[in-house]
Amino acid sequence: MVCFNSFYQAYQHKLKLALIGQSIFGQEVYNKLRKEGHKVVGVFTVPDKNGQADPLALAAEKDGTPVFKFPRWRAKGKPIQEVVAAYKSVGAELNVLPFCTQFIPMDVIDCPKHGSIIYHPSILPRHRGASAINWTLIQGDKKAGFTIFWADDGLDTGPILLQRECDVGQNDTVDDLYNRFLFPEGIKAMVEAVHLIADGKAPRIPQPKEGATYEGIQKKENAEISWNQPAAALHNWIRGHDKVPGAWATIDGQVVTFYGSSLLDASVPAGQELAIKGASRPGLVTKNGLVVFGNDGKMVLVRNLQFEDGKMIPASKYFSADETTALELTEEEKKMAEDIRAIWKGILSNVAVIEDSTDFFKSGASSMHVVRMLEEIKQKYSGLQLQNEDVYMATKFADFIQMAVRKFRGEDKEEELVIDYISKNVNNMTVNMPYQCFINGHFINADDGKTYDTINPADGSVNLMEEHQEELATIESIDSGAVYTLALKTHVGMSVQTFRYFAGWCDKIQGATIPINQARPNHNLTFTKKEPIGVCAIVIPWNYPLMMLAWKSAACLAAGNTLVLKPAQVTPLTSLKFAELSAKAGFPKGVINILPGSGGLVGQHLSEHPDVRKVGFTGSTPTGKQIMKSAATNLKKVSLELGGKSPLIIFNDCELDRAVKMGMGAVYFNKGENCIAAGRLFVEESIHDEFVRKVVRYSKTKEESFGPVMVISKFKNGDVDGVLRRANTTEYGLASGVFTKDISKALYISEKLEAGTVFINTYNKTDVAAPFGGFKQSGFGKDLGKLFSPSLISHLTVQINEETTLPVVPCV
Repeated sequence: MVCFNSFYQAYQHKLKLALIGQSIFGQEVYNKLRKEGHKVVGVFTVPDKNGQADPLALAAEKDGTPVFKFPRWRAKGKPIQEVVAAYKSVGAELNVLPFCTQFIPMDVIDCPKHGSIIYHPSILPRHRGASAINWTLIQGDKKAGFTIFWADDGLDTGPILLQRECDVGQNDTVDDLYNRFLFPEGIKAMVEAVHLIADGKAPRIPQPKEGATYEGIQKKENAEISWNQPAAALHNWIRGHDKVPGAWATIDGQVVTFYGSSLLDASVPAGQELAIKGASRPGLVTKNGLVVFGNDGKMVLVRNLQFEDGKMIPASKYFSADETTALELTEEEKKMAEDIRAIWKGILSNVAVIEDSTDFFKSGASSMHVVRMLEEIKQKYSGLQLQNEDVYMATKFADFIQMAVRKFRGEDKEEELVIDYISKNVNNMTVNMPYQCFINGHFINADDGKTYDTINPADGSVNLMEEHQEELATIESIDSGAVYTLALKTHVGMSVQTFRYFAGWCDKIQGATIPINQARPNHNLTFTKKEPIGVCAIVIPWNYPLMMLAWKSAACLAAGNTLVLKPAQVTPLTSLKFAELSAKAGFPKGVINILPGSGGLVGQHLSEHPDVRKVGFTGSTPTGKQIMKSAATNLKKVSLELGGKSPLIIFNDCELDRAVKMGMGAVYFNKGENCIAAGRLFVEESIHDEFVRKVVRYSKTKEESFGPVMVISKFKNGDVDGVLRRANTTEYGLASGVFTKDISKALYISEKLEAGTVFINTYNKTDVAAPFGGFKQSGFGKDLGKLFSPSLISHLTVQINEETTLPVVPCV
């Protein structure tokens, strides 16, 4: 009876809905509401355009949901009665308007018992109107968001049901806000709003009058750039109109539309002057784009320009856009051109003949047709690799064919890697150090042009794999302060070993056949297939910049993933040098990307980015916790190597001189800048004083006390469990060590110590074949070692020195 009642209650909380709207947004809301169990009794959308049905109509027709395609709902301001009657025939209890561009009569809005709810892309009451998102950027608002409100006769003045907000980044565009927040979160919120109504919990909050604004739809004639403004206002105007209708200015007598702006906080770059009508100062065509100036002297960088005929070019190519001569096509290429013409004709069904001057978008195509066109070309010509932006850069058929043929011939491949170096004479050599971001196979400046100084810790001065190991070790030394010989042997040497080791795994990541229950008559075979995760973000610390890069990226690449790596802000140089060497080694563009910068900015964005599927981080425990929170946005996989308070236990049956020497190394190796440095030494009582004397005598070979401090505590003779309790009394568990000649005691200790690695009669001897990582608040996940599939079992690595006496076991 209880089960039946629960089912009955759940059934009662489902509604009969009418969806009024269009686009992929409307389609997604429709699909989600049906999946949640609500019944969509009718879909009301726009008529087919150029023979193509709207995505919402396509989804509904596929499901057999009644679809109505009215060109309008009103005539001369009054409802069309036939349309209203058709709407009423479906018997909806609630109207849901996820994305609606039509005026809906109040007869329809008020008809259902629950009324109507609408999605609006602003935090009402600010920026009412159809261009609300654009005005959020134009006005320089720091917050954006959306509102779901109850419809009334004021279009967007009805009571508020719920709102969501997000931060606006300095260089965010309409597309950025839409793709990152307004689209995915808006769909979720529409479904949530329907649930609240179904459960009788939906609020009706009157819109406040304070802060209410109304800005009309932006039209092309109103989008001209007014140049007598600060750079920030120019930037907001341009990005607020990107892509529709497009902010424009007059250059050389023709209207030129500006796309892809960002604030440029740097010194004035070199470039060729370009006169712009109304601007008091000429723009500069630079290698990164067109630089324009506000009346405050600050700069805006514009990436792309579009001419009156629809042709779009990179702004950096303004003076060379027409220098390319037309290609003479071979017979094979002429056939390819005709095949592509047929593909265009199949998409642009309303165009009688595809001529050389036919413009793909002006003929009615949209972004979804771009994807379809490229897929059809790829199926016919697999060797022709085209990207979406190629279509936007060549919208006319003749231009598109010229571009496609150049790509087919490979004329755009293997372009020379352009690197701006900072050169420095040091260590009897000249080292060349890249200093820009490395993205998609190119060294480029940051969008905002910002740079920061990297400091040589040896003297405080500013300076911006095997074959180059001396150069890498030198860069590592001047960037992180590592001792050159140690950098050469350990930082660089182990990095080379790591890449060699994981290179051997590339063709050995096999799946597995799984034995399953064959008790039933049908005999099935089950097997697993191991596949790459996708985009991996890697954030590494400053103390071993190159080695940490190798530890994390070698396995990532061997498993077929791509990576975006953020080095520590103070030690980016070896990572950028590695990027240069990877490009020269032939890594495909986009596989390895290096983004220097602050953790709070770059690291945070990587942790939150929806396209990143795995985050690998080495650093502090508080930052690791923040990364876990951020990674929850899309349930990223996370591996963390965090802080350590490593114990080293020294028993009275050890080889004392060796224990002293290794104990000193456990604390002071790499100047103590070591995550597994032994921060706590426990020495058995009977040898404690002698151990300390030897340590003091050994330490007198340094001239001064600096850096790490050795903390030595004694424990009672034979008190194994007592010293274990003390060693484990910490929330950290990265590494540990024990010195004893008794192998039974050593193995007992290694099992009881709560640490990812236990060294026996040695310390700091990591190896690329042995997994490395921590327990408890020292993190989870492993670097190095065999490329295991994820497991619930924590790996414990025990390393025993080769000189340790092992028990003799008689053969039977």
